[in-house]
Amino acid sequence: MSKSVVAAGHICLDITPSIAKQSSSGISDIFAPGRLINVGDADIHTGGVVANTGLAMKILGADVTLAGKIGYDDFGDMVISIASKYNAASGLIRSKDDSTSYSVVLAVPGIDRIFLHNPGANNTFCAEDLPMDAIRNAALFHFGYPPLMKRIYENDGEELAKILRIVKDAGAATSLDLAAVDPDTPAGKADWKKILINALPYVDIFVPSIEELLFMLDRTKYEDLRKNNADRDLTEVIDLERDIVPLGKTCMELGARIILIKCGVPGMYYCTASSGILNKISPRLGLDVKAWADKSGFETSFVPDKVLSGTGAGDTSVAAFLTSILNGCTPEQCVRYASATGACCVSSYDALSGLLSFEKLDEKIAAGWKKLS
Repeated sequence: MSKSVVAAGHICLDITPSIAKQSSSGISDIFAPGRLINVGDADIHTGGVVANTGLAMKILGADVTLAGKIGYDDFGDMVISIASKYNAASGLIRSKDDSTSYSVVLAVPGIDRIFLHNPGANNTFCAEDLPMDAIRNAALFHFGYPPLMKRIYENDGEELAKILRIVKDAGAATSLDLAAVDPDTPAGKADWKKILINALPYVDIFVPSIEELLFMLDRTKYEDLRKNNADRDLTEVIDLERDIVPLGKTCMELGARIILIKCGVPGMYYCTASSGILNKISPRLGLDVKAWADKSGFETSFVPDKVLSGTGAGDTSVAAFLTSILNGCTPEQCVRYASATGACCVSSYDALSGLLSFEKLDEKIAAGWKKLS
C-alpha cells in the first residue's frame, strides 16, 4: 500500500489480569468491598488508539507512523520495546516532564470492561507535538481518545479543532475516534456537544461508539438509559431507528462526512454524505465518491470463535475500516471487514494477537462464518 497514515493521540500501557468467569453476573457482587478475587497471569501490552488502531493498521498492511506521547520511565521503555517489534517506535514522543500513561483493565467474561486509568503524558499532547513531515505526505491522519487528553478537550476542544485544521491544511484526510467519559471527572464536565460542534467540520471520517455519542449529544437520554438499566450494557437496550440513526444524522449535520458508529456486540451502523460533500475529502485518500455517496446500513456482528476480552475490539474494527478505505474497498466491504476484525480481536486478551489478514477474513467469511441472529 502506497498511502501512508499517521495515527495520533492517546497511548498507554495496558495491564490486564486474567479473570475467570464469575458465578454472579452483577458487577456490584463481583467487585464487592473486601472480596478476594483470584486471577491468573497478567497480560501487558500497549493500549490507546495510537497503539491499538495504529499497529492494527500496520499489521493489516498500511504504512503507519505512530504519534503518541510517553515518559522517560519504565512503562515508557516497555511501550518503546513493544512498538519496536512492529518497527513503529520512531515516531513516539518522549517527555522528560511527564509519566507514561497506563491502565489496569478488569475484563470479566460476560461483563463490559472496567478501566483504572492514569492519563500521564497524554494530558499534555498538543499541536506542537504533531509530526508535520509525516502528515504532509500522509493520505490519512487518525486521531483518538480526546476525552482522555486534558489539553485536547479543555477550552471547548480548542486544541482538537486546531490539530484537525492544521492537518486538513497540510492536505491529509482526517478521522476521529472518541472514548468513554467518566461523568465525575473534569472531562465528564466538559461541554462535549460544543467540542464536537467545533471539531467535526474538520473531520472526514468519524468513528465513535453509540454510548459515547449518547453521552455527548443526548445526555438526557443517556442518563435515563443508564438509570433504568444500571447493570446492563447500553448496547443491549438501544434501538436502531430511535437512537442510532438520529445520532448519525446529527453527526453529519455537524460536519462529519463518513460515519461509523460502533454499537458493541450487536454490530455497527454507517452512513455517508452526498457526493458533493465527499468530493471535498483530500484526493490523497483516493475515495471512490460515487461508490460511497449517500449510503447507510447496519452490519450485524460475526460470532467470535471465543471471547477472552473486548480490549481493543473497537479500535481494531476502526483499523480494518480505515485500512480497507485506503485499499479502495466499497462501504459494504469496509464495514464487513470492520465487523470481522472486531470478532477476531475479542479472541485474545490484547488488541493485536487475534487479528487476521483481509485474505484470511475473506476465506473465513466465504466458509460460512456465522453472524449473530
